[in-house]
Amino acid sequence: MGDVVSTHLDEGRRQHIAEKTGKVLGEFCRCYKEQYGVALFNSVRYEIEGNGGPQAQLLHRKVPLEDHVIYSGNLFQYIEENKKWRNRFCVVPHNYGLVLYENKLAYERDLQPRVLVNSAGYKILTSVDQYLELVNSSLPGVTPKSGHSPILKCPTDFPLILWHPYARHYYFCVMTGKEQEKWRAVFQDCVRHCNNGISEDSKVEAPAFTDAVRMYRQSKEQYGTWDMLCGNETQVLSNLVMEELLPELRTTIGPRLKGKAQERQRTWIQISDAVYRMVYEQTKAQYDAAMAKCEQERPQMESTIRTDMDQIITSKEHLASKIRAFVLPKAEVCVRNHVQPYISSILEALMTPTSQGFAEVREVFFKEVTDMNMNIVNEGGLEKLAEYMEKLSHLAFHPVKMQSCYEKMDQLKLEGLQQRFDVSSTSVFKQRAQIHMRQQMDDAVHTFETLLHQELGKLQGKDDLCKSIQRILERVLKKYDYDSSTVRKKFFREALLQITIPFLLKKLAPTCKGELAKFQELIFEDFASFILVENTYEEVVLQSVMKDIMQAVKEAAVQRKHNLYRDSMVMHNSDPNLHLLGEGIPIDWGEEYSGQPEAELAADKRRRAKQVVSVIQDDEGVLPYEVGTEALLQPSSPEPREPEEPDPGVPPSSPDGVEEIREALAKESLRDGVKVEERLTNGTDATQESSTTKEVTESVPGDVPPQGPASEGDGEHRATPASPVPGAEVPSGAGVQHAAPTSPVPGAEVPSGAGVQHAAPASPVPGAEVPSGAGVQHAAPASPMPASPVPGADVPSGASVQHTTPPSPKPRADVPSEARVPHATPASPAPGAETPSPSAGTACHQPSDKETGEEVAPPGGECSPPQPAGTTESSEGVQTEF
Repeated sequence: MGDVVSTHLDEGRRQHIAEKTGKVLGEFCRCYKEQYGVALFNSVRYEIEGNGGPQAQLLHRKVPLEDHVIYSGNLFQYIEENKKWRNRFCVVPHNYGLVLYENKLAYERDLQPRVLVNSAGYKILTSVDQYLELVNSSLPGVTPKSGHSPILKCPTDFPLILWHPYARHYYFCVMTGKEQEKWRAVFQDCVRHCNNGISEDSKVEAPAFTDAVRMYRQSKEQYGTWDMLCGNETQVLSNLVMEELLPELRTTIGPRLKGKAQERQRTWIQISDAVYRMVYEQTKAQYDAAMAKCEQERPQMESTIRTDMDQIITSKEHLASKIRAFVLPKAEVCVRNHVQPYISSILEALMTPTSQGFAEVREVFFKEVTDMNMNIVNEGGLEKLAEYMEKLSHLAFHPVKMQSCYEKMDQLKLEGLQQRFDVSSTSVFKQRAQIHMRQQMDDAVHTFETLLHQELGKLQGKDDLCKSIQRILERVLKKYDYDSSTVRKKFFREALLQITIPFLLKKLAPTCKGELAKFQELIFEDFASFILVENTYEEVVLQSVMKDIMQAVKEAAVQRKHNLYRDSMVMHNSDPNLHLLGEGIPIDWGEEYSGQPEAELAADKRRRAKQVVSVIQDDEGVLPYEVGTEALLQPSSPEPREPEEPDPGVPPSSPDGVEEIREALAKESLRDGVKVEERLTNGTDATQESSTTKEVTESVPGDVPPQGPASEGDGEHRATPASPVPGAEVPSGAGVQHAAPTSPVPGAEVPSGAGVQHAAPASPVPGAEVPSGAGVQHAAPASPMPASPVPGADVPSGASVQHTTPPSPKPRADVPSEARVPHATPASPAPGAETPSPSAGTACHQPSDKETGEEVAPPGGECSPPQPAGTTESSEGVQTEF
């Protein structure tokens, strides 16, 4: 934790923090136990009585992203322990945790990740100024003077900062604005998913928990929405404790901080993170114990509910009638004077951006399917169908393609109304609507692929296939319109209640809340666990405003601009057999329609099935990060300091410090005429020879312009097949052979992982650099001899240069336009030249996939053999974050 942090968090203060945490959790657990009985009664009653809403027309996918990877790539991370920037390989798995590895080779070899981040509660900032503003406000009275260096310096103009009010902050940067937008969309998707950490599938625990949080905050006179109701239960409770604890610590510790303003701010962030970890560990243990106790009592409680259901309902209705007679007249006056005049304004503010977002979802889905249909016409029937359907099936989880839908909710503003109704922020409503958008998109895609799969056996040719796709698309869009209308109306009603009910409870509290105790005697002691006066009181208040809310939503449905169905329009069993189809085995397009041999398909499926945005390949078929969300949340010690000297056999890391990074960026911008905007490796040559992550290239007929659902920014490229000619653009690491390379110019750099073979190597030019992992092979006489080291040459341990006679050049059809490799003759070690090699000490050529053109690893995984379970090759610890 550091000497500075330990100084301010001595044993006495730690004891005080533990006592404060225990007190808050004790009060919460009492609320939770009360709400657990009420939630269990409501669940059993709903199970018996039903009262379900309109039947959904679209199918719902049960496990949409099992064993898939959302995104991956390189970016720079600022390491606070040594105040340096390091290149990191970031993987976003199916559970939306951020997993940071030393480099891509460490990921491929299944080494231990450096950092695991659960992004619940974080905000994504793309400006250092935004971050400094939040940091300055977190510790009042400590603001750096103008002209002084800020707390953070970024080596590029494209930072990505993860800010949390209590936990540790994370600092990243990338090379270009295009990369920044892509990573920002990915990070926001992670935050959105992790914030929604309380499972809605739980019909008892989830409502009991959220109601207990609300009751606890209302007991502290805190009404209205709460921004930190995000993450799983332990995270939410930790936020609840920190909300009370942090102001107290800021008052006592803040004045004692020493040093410059930047140092005091940095120390305060470390102290806050340390306290948050302490609170989290204690919270998890105490909450788990409370849950276990409730689960132990559940069978007996459920037996009582089922036996005495009628008596419990009668007792509750009797209590509700008495409370209604006392509260309803006052509540109706309050609604008429303070709520009713503003319902239409709130609803309009909610409906406009939400309806635009759902309309954009419909448009993106329509465009992707239409583009797929056009490409099938141009490229040939079922052979291409499987490839396009694999991409389409994960459309809802493509952060970049869905970003245009999510951005519509940024227009949501409740100006004036926000202060009146004590709404701290609109982010709660934005994220909820965005989650609904993603779910509706996935339902539409899943329904489309299910119907199309059913039709394939009846088709006679390409024309029939295209007509069927168009017919099914129109059918699914009708179902989407109905379901999206139902979802939006439910969302509007819930949002209006979430805004108005806390306001009414706060207004009525002075006159009503003190009188509620007298109604307790109306509840039989045997039923006291299932009927609470406080909950019944809130139900009466809800009934007082529900009629006005329902009427407002009903009137809004008449307006054509929002594309809502009237409540009278109900689609009952319009497609009775469709839901039976959805219960079958999930469709595997690659296995059924790829047309490849079975053995090759199995290996190819393991690689291609684990990608949504970028191409992530895993030779062993098992993700290196299979743990659930809980595993992301176990606090650990901060990331240790990194050694200044690289370990033998480990690929060199990226430059350190702001100046070194800037120099590297300057070199990259001049190297080989490569456009910086088109790079995805953040200006580093860290690509390893055994890399299995490549951009997908697809063979398109030369006379047909490429059309397809893959839009710009999805990590995929197309190229017209042609034989490489001198001066052609060749991707790094493609393994392309050149028959007549030219001589390099002084200072030219050969990118790492190129694996390029040349037929006529020339003498090196002094100053030429051969970066690590190049794996360059030189043509030589029949009996090659290793060159003797030249005095002054720095050849690290384990380095090796292989001299072999290359095979004759073969043309390649998958040559993307972005990456370029100079046709330069590789040089032998010269004075002052460094020739490090990969840690594996071997060079292997990766065969090309005939279908996609992507580089794949050999079946046996000779390049990077899997490590035995439990082994690590990093001397540094693992850091797990919230």
